[in-house]
Amino acid sequence: MRMPYALAVALIFAVTAVLSLVAASYAVTKIEDASEFAVRRALNLKGHDWAEVQSDGLRVVLTGTAPDEATRFNALTAAGTEVDTSRVIDEMEVAPTADLTPPRFSAEILRNDSGITIIGLVPASLDRDDLIDRLQRLDQNSSVSDLMESADYAEPKGWDQAIDYAIEALSGLPRAKISASPGLVRITAIADSQQEKDRLEQDLSRAAPPGLRIGLSISAPRPVITPFTLRYLIDENGGQFDACSAQSEDARELIVATAREAGLTGQYSCTIGLGVPSPRWSNAAQLSILALAEIGQGSVTMSDADITLVAAQDTSPILFDRVVGELENALPDVFALHAVLPEPEPDDPAGPIEFNATLSPEGLVQLRGRVSDETLRDMTDSFARAAFGSTQVYTATRVVQDLPTDWPVRVLAGLDALSHLHNGALTVTPDDVSLTGVSHDPDAKARIAGLLSDKLGDAQDFNLSITYVEPPAPQDALPDPEVCEEQIAEVQSNSKIAFEPGSATVASDSRDALNQIADILRECGPIRLEIQGHTDSQGREEMNQQLSQARAQSILNELRGRRVPTSSFSAVGYGETQPIADNDTEEGREINRRIKFHLIRPEPVPDTETGLEAVEAESPDAEAQDAGSEDQ
Repeated sequence: MRMPYALAVALIFAVTAVLSLVAASYAVTKIEDASEFAVRRALNLKGHDWAEVQSDGLRVVLTGTAPDEATRFNALTAAGTEVDTSRVIDEMEVAPTADLTPPRFSAEILRNDSGITIIGLVPASLDRDDLIDRLQRLDQNSSVSDLMESADYAEPKGWDQAIDYAIEALSGLPRAKISASPGLVRITAIADSQQEKDRLEQDLSRAAPPGLRIGLSISAPRPVITPFTLRYLIDENGGQFDACSAQSEDARELIVATAREAGLTGQYSCTIGLGVPSPRWSNAAQLSILALAEIGQGSVTMSDADITLVAAQDTSPILFDRVVGELENALPDVFALHAVLPEPEPDDPAGPIEFNATLSPEGLVQLRGRVSDETLRDMTDSFARAAFGSTQVYTATRVVQDLPTDWPVRVLAGLDALSHLHNGALTVTPDDVSLTGVSHDPDAKARIAGLLSDKLGDAQDFNLSITYVEPPAPQDALPDPEVCEEQIAEVQSNSKIAFEPGSATVASDSRDALNQIADILRECGPIRLEIQGHTDSQGREEMNQQLSQARAQSILNELRGRRVPTSSFSAVGYGETQPIADNDTEEGREINRRIKFHLIRPEPVPDTETGLEAVEAESPDAEAQDAGSEDQ
């Protein structure tokens, strides 16, 4: 029987539809599998094994939890390299960001005549009102500006210690910038003199806690020298400076080199300062010193732009005139030369016209000799009592007529110069002012030379014979920290600190050494000291480190028991990490088992924030020299 045509057509269409559906389903499955495989492979190659891939028709769905937003985006980009980005469905999540790295906290405190300003990023838990109140107490008459920002993170270790030290340091620094961050404080300040700079560096270093690194950049500005003075003398013993000022390092080198060429004996260095009357000061000084050397003997004094050249009395007038003429023509325009050739003394000179003053080491002053009138006698007596003390002066001067008109100036200038000495004698004559004595100030001779050259005027001569003697150390002065460290090392070299085998108990025969070290440390005061424990390499490294820490702490406890102030001390165990001898021999291991008392010294380091060279406390493990030993 033959199938109807319409039914046959319908059947063919049905079969075709079924076959098409089967083929389409197969093709979709193939595409899904291929897409899923390609995307998963791309993610794995990028290290995104946390991501899950599912195919849904032509769509590729990404799921999973990315550690951060950048990683999620990177995974999405990797998937887009394998399939069209329009087919990628992003259902990935990002891990919570509660564990973000905390910011770097720091505070910068500026103090000057205008007040105190604090700026930086600080923890939100910081009591800002208390901090501002502490800064305000440093100077009740100045304002404190709070420009700080805060972040809600826990205070890092060492933050409170750094802030406390910064405020303590600022209390003694009226002009300074202090940068405080966890474990580190940098101080930039200005001192009035080199002596003040040295004192500040020592005090700030002593005051710092042992666990805090410090950076010190303290500058001492160049002094203003008024008048700008140079005085050079040549006699039968050679040449010498009474005073020397220079405007720069190059100028100083030129002047000193010229003086050596002219017979300078001994070491001398000019004072570098401000106030030079001319940029060609060093050239004028060079010409003047060489001219004096050509004459032979005498003195040359430069006071600002005035130059006084005094030749020896027996100098040839012809030589004197020639040298002076050449010097006048060679000097820079701003300088004025006054040349003096003393007249020969008469064969039968009259009695000396003198004024004398003596200053004893106890501070007693006697005034004798001639004054021109009652007014000058009252003036010298009043000046001396004001300079040396009203009960320290004995006056026995007498009034004589016909003294030189500049006699009052010479007498008062001489007394002023005498007041700069610890003890000495002054002699004033019509032709000369002579001062001899002792000073505890190394710059006294230069200061007195400048004073006399300024007060006496041009073409006036004076003689100085001043000896510098170091002042006696105050009885209550603390010894230098380096000296303390050397004394401790000497004790340990004679009697090493030992322990009971395998323990942190100090051996009985080491008690005497500890007593000596305690005596030294009590005298040294609050120095920054790290007590280091070291072992040999026998045993496990972790056990050695623990043993060295216990032994260092044991020494610290022993010192506390001997009433040694240890607030600036710390105990640190280094285990076997810093050997100073060969651990393969018994002798080397014995040396490596040691206790070291390490003084934390400031060392120059570059300050990247200010561009200055600072002084930063060195890392305690930067030095591994032996200062004693112990038995493990």
